[in-house]
Amino acid sequence: MPDLNPTEAPLVSVVIPTYNRSDYLQEAIASALGQTYTNIEVVVTDDCSPQSPEPLIRGFNDPRIRFLQNDQNLGITLNITSGFEAAKGKYVASLNDDDRWTPDFLTRLVPHLEANPQLSVAFCDHYVIDAAGEIDHQATAQNSHEWKRDWLSEAVYQPFWHLALVDRAVSCAAAAVIRNDAIAWSELRAAGQAGMGRHWDYFLGYLACREGHGAYFCPEYLTEYRAHTQNITQLTNRKNNTTKINSGFSRVYCYERFLADDRLKDLWPYFKQQLAVGKTTLGIGMLRDGKTSQARAYFWQALQQNVNLRTAAALTLSFMPSLVTSRV
Repeated sequence: MPDLNPTEAPLVSVVIPTYNRSDYLQEAIASALGQTYTNIEVVVTDDCSPQSPEPLIRGFNDPRIRFLQNDQNLGITLNITSGFEAAKGKYVASLNDDDRWTPDFLTRLVPHLEANPQLSVAFCDHYVIDAAGEIDHQATAQNSHEWKRDWLSEAVYQPFWHLALVDRAVSCAAAAVIRNDAIAWSELRAAGQAGMGRHWDYFLGYLACREGHGAYFCPEYLTEYRAHTQNITQLTNRKNNTTKINSGFSRVYCYERFLADDRLKDLWPYFKQQLAVGKTTLGIGMLRDGKTSQARAYFWQALQQNVNLRTAAALTLSFMPSLVTSRV
């Protein structure tokens, strides 16, 4: 793929949502500004952090940065949607405030979108780094394998429904460039208004693939995803109840939407199974919050869609005394 003529390179909007993480935010912004692809704007959207990152952003003294700050905390989906809606670029790419891009991230991906108007997304693989920013090669290999990118060859995949919604190989949060006018941003906003949080990037993948557009995959590791104690994935894995409830709700929202889309009929058996998983996760969160009747309703719904030992065990637990439930 030839390089773009700098005078013809389209504007790319880099959206960085942030909340109270100025130490990592500085690295994220620096990695965006340090791209070899220079026709960019960086839209930083702050979700009403207790300590505003505005002084940090002013310190870059770079006119390519725009700073948006919410008057109140809106949550991740509405916060990042504000950035996407404010984007002026032909293409958009989000970068988590605790992640980084390698210098050629945009240079390697944007030309493929320019060359093929049928593509809605260009994406890559990514490293996993630790809190100090060092690459964890074992975790990187495991991550690529888990999300089925280790067997993907460099190619255009069209349509990419299975790739985005079953394999979940397309990481829209930090490892993809997206054609701006291919996305109905109002639907992402509606998801946020409904309470979507944890899986906003998964839903964005749906918005990008549902029309049958294509995706280009670059097998290079052009993004550095930071695994640390305060990112959402780690909080969910540590059974933080708030994130578990949000994760369950987000799953349910996504799969109910997917099951209403006739274009995805071939994938409906998988979505029904995953909807049951989401309702079980949501029910467990409700049970931990002492909302037993609500939890039980989700467990019953989940079992009607997919008989599962985890769900059955959780339903049984909901009939036990609260002291026993809390200990378990």
